[in-house]
Amino acid sequence: MSGKKEALQGSVATKDRTEITEPPLYKVLLHNDDYTSMEFVVSILIGIFHKSPAEATRIMLNVHEQGIGIAGIYTQEICETKIDKVHSLARLKEFPLRCSMERA
Repeated sequence: MSGKKEALQGSVATKDRTEITEPPLYKVLLHNDDYTSMEFVVSILIGIFHKSPAEATRIMLNVHEQGIGIAGIYTQEICETKIDKVHSLARLKEFPLRCSMERA
C-alpha cells in the first residue's frame, strides 16, 4: 500500500484554465450640428445613456463647443444599440443628430 501512496503523492492533478478576455470597449461619440436642439441632446444623454442632468448638460456643452463629445463607453454591441436608438429618436424629431463609435 505504501507504493500506491508514493505514486499518488507524486502525481499532481491539473485543470486546464481558460483565460477569459474582456471584450474591447468603444466610445459612443455625439457630433455637433447646427439644427439639433441642446434640450434634445440633453434628453438623449439622460434617457439613453443614463447620465445625470448635470453630466448630460456638461457633455452637451462639450459637443456644442468642441464639435464632438463622448456619450459613454461600452462594448461594441451596446454601442451599436445605443447609436440606433439615438438615430431613431432623432429622425422622429426630425433632427440630423449623428452618433458614431470608435475604439476606446
